[in-house]
Amino acid sequence: MFCPKCGAILVPKKDGSKKILACSCGYKTTDLSSANIKETLAKKKDIEVVHEDFETNPIIGAKCPTCGNDKAWFWTVQTRAADEPETKFLKCTACRHTWRDYD
Repeated sequence: MFCPKCGAILVPKKDGSKKILACSCGYKTTDLSSANIKETLAKKKDIEVVHEDFETNPIIGAKCPTCGNDKAWFWTVQTRAADEPETKFLKCTACRHTWRDYD
């Protein structure tokens, strides 16, 4: 149902123990004879479980100081003051060793 004053959709609400249809403009009615109020629930969707070791960071060419692997994930974090450059962190794709690169 729509509000006869402003044309907005009337929302079902409780006024004490009575059910009413109300509008944001202030219009209220207790005439529920033509209102059809129903609620439908969405179907459950399957949730895919992602393992904790799943990495989404980009891979760059960087030599691991521990195992010598030449690929690593990287990300940046502002660890110091805002007027200083970000710190680049790297994580080896082979042994998962993490180190910082200040270049």
